[in-house]
Amino acid sequence: MPLFDHLGELRRRITIIVVSLIACTLVMYFATPTIISILQDPIREFLPESGFIVTSPLNGFTTRFNVAFKASFVICTPLITWQILGFFLPALKPNERKWVVPTVVLAVALFYFGAIFAYFVITPATFGFLIEEGSTIGNIMPEAADYISFEFLLLIAFGVAFELPLVVFYLSYFRIVSYAGFRSAWRYVYVVLLVVSAVVTPDPSPVTMMILFAVLIVMYEGSLAASRFAIVRKYGKEALTAKSRLAIFSDDEDEE
Repeated sequence: MPLFDHLGELRRRITIIVVSLIACTLVMYFATPTIISILQDPIREFLPESGFIVTSPLNGFTTRFNVAFKASFVICTPLITWQILGFFLPALKPNERKWVVPTVVLAVALFYFGAIFAYFVITPATFGFLIEEGSTIGNIMPEAADYISFEFLLLIAFGVAFELPLVVFYLSYFRIVSYAGFRSAWRYVYVVLLVVSAVVTPDPSPVTMMILFAVLIVMYEGSLAASRFAIVRKYGKEALTAKSRLAIFSDDEDEE
């Protein structure tokens, strides 16, 4: 298509995403009491019987709107992912387009799995550590806006971090980075994963960082195992030592 047709298509897809988010936010605004109650469940043992506090009427409105918008973002993740990939779909070759639907399904599933993992495992551990540390200084007042924003950040951060297997699988399967290159550079990859864990987690708690680091290592190794199986099945074992399309891995590393 001509340039302006591409821009028109981009505008159409952005409009779909924005309108969907606005409509979902308006609906979710009326459901925020239920959503907030659900968000309280994994940390209820660390809260007073009265639950969250709201310091002013304005904070109550902004908190409800904030919860509604972030919940809408999580709900609309399949639509957002499909619109992004749909924009690039015409540029793909016919044999590449068959990967689009499985990619969307897997990306959405991994995002939700990461958010669920953060909800049931990470959130209680993180809040338990932080509240225990803070209680040594003084009384902690559970302000609704701070708690909820922090919890949503955890859910979204882990949802995005759990996309790692998909990225590693495609990089190795399409030989953008060779399987042998990933294998030989595992020390550097682990260091990068540790840095990512420290950056992505929205709190200074070492508990959150180390749990995410351990999970990312398991998912990284699992994705390499899956890519090895797929590469051998499609191209044969000799493809495992094929050169990558990126120059960051030398030929010697590929041969290893």
